[in-house]
Amino acid sequence: MFARQDVTVDERMNDEYDDDTVLLIDEGEVVTTSPLRELEEAILLVNSDLFVTGTRELEETRIPAVMEELTDHLFTLRGYPESNKEKLLLIVVSRRIEQLAHSYGVGKLRTSFQRLSRLEDERGTREAYDAVANTDVDVHIYGRPDWVPSPNFDVTMHGGYKDDFRRSWFVLYDPPPGKVGEYDSAVLVAVEQDPGVWKAFWTYRREVVEDVATYVRKTL
Repeated sequence: MFARQDVTVDERMNDEYDDDTVLLIDEGEVVTTSPLRELEEAILLVNSDLFVTGTRELEETRIPAVMEELTDHLFTLRGYPESNKEKLLLIVVSRRIEQLAHSYGVGKLRTSFQRLSRLEDERGTREAYDAVANTDVDVHIYGRPDWVPSPNFDVTMHGGYKDDFRRSWFVLYDPPPGKVGEYDSAVLVAVEQDPGVWKAFWTYRREVVEDVATYVRKTL
């Protein structure tokens, strides 16, 4: 998963832990830990079909602490067929942000799909966005307009053909104005550098979320 990233993975014996455990270490300090089985269940022993087909529902999304804390770190990740696993990291984080919006039930969720027909082709993705749209969250979808949502799908569509529509992948949850401290905010941003190769990061920092939201509103 991290062999091509600026993340060093070492394996060591340590009597402090009874089970196989993953430690996230930054400058010699342990940031957080997760049982290895949590990473296996979340990302290592699964594939993207779980999310595309709806086999794993939105409420079932679990992201281990060591993954969630890799915020503000720039990754370069490959999709299929170059890699079966790397891009899955972005899919899991995306679903986590969608789950965050669904759990709060208010605010705005902005998501780029590159082509909007993915919401028709991918049953699991459509079910996730149906669930969020059925709350009081204001859902906005972005991408190449090769599909138009039906009137009973309560989303706002933004279609276009320039690079920001075709090559960007973002999932942004922006809580209601004036609710700082009451709700978490989150954003994942990925840009396709070459076919199937994404440069990406995610963060929960409110100021970054607001900056990205402002860019999306003004540009797309």
